Amino acid sequence: MSSQEWSSDKVKEIWQTTCAQLELELSHGVFNTWILPNPLTQISSSGQKIVAIITSPTGFHSANLKSKFGTHLKKVLSGVIGKTIEIDYRVGNPMLRRKDNQNKKTANVNSSQKTHSLNFRKPPQSPRVEDLFSEANTQLVEKNQAQIKARSVGLQQDYTFETFAVSSSNEMAHAAATAVSQNPGDSYNPLFLYGGVGVGKTHLMHAIGYNVLLNNPTAKIVYSTGEEFTNQIINAIQTKKTINFKNRYRNTDVLLLDDVQFIAGKTSVQEEFFHTFNALVKNNKQIVLTSDRPPHEILLLEGRLRSRLEAGLMIDIQQPSFELRTAILLIKSKSLNIPVSIEMAKMIAARVDSARKIGGILNSLKSSIELRGKELTLELIEQTLVTEADQKRPKLNVKINDVIKTVSDHYHLKQQAVKGKSRKKRITLARHVAMYICKEDLSESYAEIGRWFSGRDHSTVFMLTIKSTN
Repeated sequence: MSSQEWSSDKVKEIWQTTCAQLELELSHGVFNTWILPNPLTQISSSGQKIVAIITSPTGFHSANLKSKFGTHLKKVLSGVIGKTIEIDYRVGNPMLRRKDNQNKKTANVNSSQKTHSLNFRKPPQSPRVEDLFSEANTQLVEKNQAQIKARSVGLQQDYTFETFAVSSSNEMAHAAATAVSQNPGDSYNPLFLYGGVGVGKTHLMHAIGYNVLLNNPTAKIVYSTGEEFTNQIINAIQTKKTINFKNRYRNTDVLLLDDVQFIAGKTSVQEEFFHTFNALVKNNKQIVLTSDRPPHEILLLEGRLRSRLEAGLMIDIQQPSFELRTAILLIKSKSLNIPVSIEMAKMIAARVDSARKIGGILNSLKSSIELRGKELTLELIEQTLVTEADQKRPKLNVKINDVIKTVSDHYHLKQQAVKGKSRKKRITLARHVAMYICKEDLSESYAEIGRWFSGRDHSTVFMLTIKSTN
């Protein structure tokens, strides 16, 4: 089947769209060094096969473009064209190539030797070649590679070691994470980070993954949350693709599992994680886990799994101090281009107790400045803090039977026992807790609560809920 060449105008339009997307995804230096000098010069199709020709001025350009950005370039080009394409990398003068394509339309020249000389004529060496491939530019390319791979893995770009503020509450976790990222699988395996909300567990986990890719862009990394891990196993079982799931998780170099506590109580999920854990450790592959509590406090976690999690390095990350919150705020404000002074940072840090809340305050300030045209002042900060503090807790879409089920599960009791009239101490405690939640959080009437708990009189419910507070 003969090959059909696309028009030069169509090729130009496709390349302009591709460049617009790549310019957003790559740094300015990398885009100018590796994309602009290596343009798309021709597209031809033969049946369902589409071949795009990228012409580079030197072999060095061509080889490095293919090895460092070939996969990403193919993905973007295929997206723009709407079909999967193949890329043919050639060396020549891109400008001569374009001119030659235009001349073909007006001149009836059929000399392959002449075409060859036009396409592969070696251009005069640019005096800036040494600058383009300096050590600094090479490092920039490697950083961009890591960012592209990190995005495909699911890592957040701003969660790096450079943007992580360190103090006495997290310095051990930071040191261990840095060591793991530099030599994955050699020590601290598994690394188990635990602590409350907004202390930086996920930030450190993403920083580990990014640093591994910075040192080794070909490293295989899998990032997942406990909930995603669970859903993927269920889907794999339903679709009979468990072998694909096992291959993905057991053939990785670094496994990053966030909020591992969510796999507790799920037999088949824990079974699969147990075997995945053993396979990775056996092959000296790194495992990094985070949780809101240490392994021995994760209810319904299998004993064999608990012992393996405790066999590595476990680090408790404490809530950030005032000084650390101030540092975090200054770092985050800089990344958001918000000109927060040290006095403003201290004012916010004194009123906000977690890094996550700091991010919310800064986003509110940013929207006030950019969308409402307000000036960043102490008064604006005070208004934002008051507004955030006064925001009402969203109403729970929960019914009394949901509370009874949750409390029963927590105390490992049958719902009928909690609703019944047994006076056993353990059951009575669970019943009082359930009644208290129904009154305080759901604002149900005493009569309605009594109806659910074996038809108790409203005055009895009142006394029991009062008793629960003491």
